[in-house]
Amino acid sequence: MARVCYRCGKRPATGNNVSHAHNKTRRRWLPNLQTVKILDDSGQRRRVRVCTRCISAGKVTKAPPITVEA
Repeated sequence: MARVCYRCGKRPATGNNVSHAHNKTRRRWLPNLQTVKILDDSGQRRRVRVCTRCISAGKVTKAPPITVEA
C-alpha cells in the first residue's frame, strides 16, 4: 500500500538533513497514517489508510463494529 491518505491525498514530503558542518543528505517526512475501517460512498466496509488530521476532523465515517448474534 502506498503511503498516501485516502481522503486528502497527503503523501511523504522530501527535503534535506543538514548537519552542523552543513552537509546535506536526503530525508523524508512521512504522514501520520492510520489504518481504519470506513463506510465508502456505496455503503461498503473498506480498510483504508487515513491521516490523523482527516480522522479528527470527521472527514471519514468509521464503520460500526459487526455484531454477531448467538
